[in-house]
Amino acid sequence: MTGTTDFSALPVIDIGPLIHGSDDDRAVVAAQLGDAARNVGFMYLTGTGIGQRLVDSLRAAAARFFALPFDEKMAVYIGNSTNHRGYVPEGEEVFAGGGVDKKEAYDLSLELPADDPRYLAGNPLLGPNQWPDLPGFTEAVSAYYSAVFELGRTVLRGFALALGRPATYFDHYVTEPPSQLRLLHYPEDLDAVDRLGIGAHTDYECFTILKPTAPGLEVLNGAGVWIDAPPVPDAFVLNIGDMLELWTNGEFVATTHRVRKVTSERYSFPLFFSVDYDTVVEPLPEFVTPERPARAPLIAGEHLHAQTAQSFTYLRNRLAEGDLRLPDGALALSSFGHTARLGA
Repeated sequence: MTGTTDFSALPVIDIGPLIHGSDDDRAVVAAQLGDAARNVGFMYLTGTGIGQRLVDSLRAAAARFFALPFDEKMAVYIGNSTNHRGYVPEGEEVFAGGGVDKKEAYDLSLELPADDPRYLAGNPLLGPNQWPDLPGFTEAVSAYYSAVFELGRTVLRGFALALGRPATYFDHYVTEPPSQLRLLHYPEDLDAVDRLGIGAHTDYECFTILKPTAPGLEVLNGAGVWIDAPPVPDAFVLNIGDMLELWTNGEFVATTHRVRKVTSERYSFPLFFSVDYDTVVEPLPEFVTPERPARAPLIAGEHLHAQTAQSFTYLRNRLAEGDLRLPDGALALSSFGHTARLGA
């Protein structure tokens, strides 16, 4: 059974050949990506071509934003938006079975104009960002977003090869996706003892490309043991999300993870790489067998919105008040990954 190994560390994969290697080189890297996706669900990526200067600029911008007075951050409160963009104060986000998160965040996604017809029609995830009035912030964050989003396109082509498909197989699903970048800030908390920074969860998109600044991330292996995943110099962390688990009918695993034991200040920058909102995701036929029947299909954007609506307080309030409803067939939180398989 895939995705249940008792791994004790994350594999490190040099993806440089995906960017500038031969067909044979790309095939080797694709095989490594596929093996990691099947047996671990998490990996470190090196050779990305993204320089430290871009990361440093993002961190500096994030530090300036989170240092603002609370009222100034709340001027771009995520609950003021109609497409889930903006500042997330501590306690706003609660995962399944979790307590209040010890973190704050700023969330953005692919910038679309305010006159985009999908935004005007009320799409809950598409449209413009809600930017703070902070000189240089938009430029630094946008530059990082663009670079890591393009890295995501490259990695998705590697996964296509790993699945025996042409490298461009998924390209037409990635035109204007709601791929979200989060700037996460964990304040210093000297009293933190085994306190969850982020509750155990899987990510809702295809995969996540993460740059953390300090330890804290833990990954659940197939034996039910939490494994440390500390930062590795010049590397990004990548983890499989719900949509690649669904596309492969469980062959790739969206591994459950969490953040804990955060006592010193920590930043973390995940880019949740998604496909277009209306993409119908269903198991590829080669992964469907009598022993492993096909899982029910999902619409990528609806799944992302439904999971988000169940974990953010302002959206849960709208659900309770009847101003918002979940899409038909919406899954409960923790419906993917090891915890779902174990019934946890």
